[in-house]
Amino acid sequence: MSTALPPHTTEESRALLTPPGSALLHELRHGLGGPYHLLFPQRFDANAAAFRQAFAEAGVDGRVYYAKKANKAAVFAERAAVAGLGVDVASHGELREALAAGVRGSDLIVTGPAKDDHLLRVAVLHGALVAVDALDELDRVLALAGELGRTARTLLRRLSPGQPHSRFGLDDGEMESALRRCRTEQVVMAGFSFHLAGYDIRERADLAAESVRLCTRARALGLRADRVSVGGGFAVDYVDAQDWRRFHESTRPEHFHQHKAFSGYYPYHSPVAGAGALAALLSTTPAGERSSVADLVRAAGVTLLVEPGRALLDQAGCTVMRVQGVKERDAYDIVTVDGSSLSLSEQWFGSEFLPDPVLVPAGRADRDDAGPYPACVGAATCLESDMLSWRKLPLPVRPAVGDLLVYHNTAGYQMDSNESAFHELPLPPKVVIEPSPHGSASARPRWRLDRHP
Repeated sequence: MSTALPPHTTEESRALLTPPGSALLHELRHGLGGPYHLLFPQRFDANAAAFRQAFAEAGVDGRVYYAKKANKAAVFAERAAVAGLGVDVASHGELREALAAGVRGSDLIVTGPAKDDHLLRVAVLHGALVAVDALDELDRVLALAGELGRTARTLLRRLSPGQPHSRFGLDDGEMESALRRCRTEQVVMAGFSFHLAGYDIRERADLAAESVRLCTRARALGLRADRVSVGGGFAVDYVDAQDWRRFHESTRPEHFHQHKAFSGYYPYHSPVAGAGALAALLSTTPAGERSSVADLVRAAGVTLLVEPGRALLDQAGCTVMRVQGVKERDAYDIVTVDGSSLSLSEQWFGSEFLPDPVLVPAGRADRDDAGPYPACVGAATCLESDMLSWRKLPLPVRPAVGDLLVYHNTAGYQMDSNESAFHELPLPPKVVIEPSPHGSASARPRWRLDRHP
């Protein structure tokens, strides 16, 4: 049996795990007839406020853009609109949903490779900021702007030095050509963007400094170049440091169903995460510089843009599934739930969503509470590989049909990046949880279905 990896939780989620709050979870399962996701929009609001506070404390002119691809729910785009956040979109559907939520076109960044003409046309018409990924894309933006009689707003996306074979971004030669092509009335070249695959703050600081220097060079060519997007990639801290260390020290193949092995995991413990990672970035002195990132962007009159997805959704949701079968094996159980691993999209990356789910018993009086009981968790499909948890989890009581398993902190990329109606199983609906209007901490929260179809 694997060592425990209990997730960090919040007051909102803990209140639903034990009576009387757990009654709501069982009622929702009965009413919805299948697995579902819970959303906590107040956590999104708090995370956004923390990012803004990090900019304010550093004295930096900064803008926060919510990376909409991290979760399809309408409620988060709606909260972004109310808070005056920008939204990062990568498709016409995401752009349409953001506009419908009330986000202004000028508060959108359109990212992604090889954007089609329909997406670019709508982006130009609404005054969105287009992160140009290739020279042919820049040519199409210029042509559309001329055809529409509008001025396009663009960022030029840099090829990251640490990813020379990436399919994203402009290399040095392409960047020089792009700067020359942007010297036209059809475009406002607002600055530069880059994206990193990992969470290395030093590397991000170095690239930010290089991008600020590029702004200075672009201004010498008569371009506006007054903003730099450092992208997303702000880690989330899911579990305690000691638990994460113990997991790595003690984990063995026999702790997983079928001795399943993974080449790596998301860093579920991160000592510097979320808005704290932004604060650390701003205070870092890049290589070859004497000033911090904050000092450099202030001196250059540059606005710093960030595009977090997972970090804005930290603790903003969880996933609930019902136990519909328990099969005994030698020394552990195989629990089958009514959902699919496609709702925990870490499987999409050939990995495992590691934080322990919380078992919420159905409430019978005859339960034997002496545990822990090792159990892995399989899905309700006919695929051998469809496992939500290959790891033999240390459950506190023996699982039984009717119990609920709650996977915490799944709003960021887990819920719907890879969901599919396989076997004609409906996609889990999203349920928005909001405080009682009566203001009492003990009052039952309100719920509604999210407006995204």
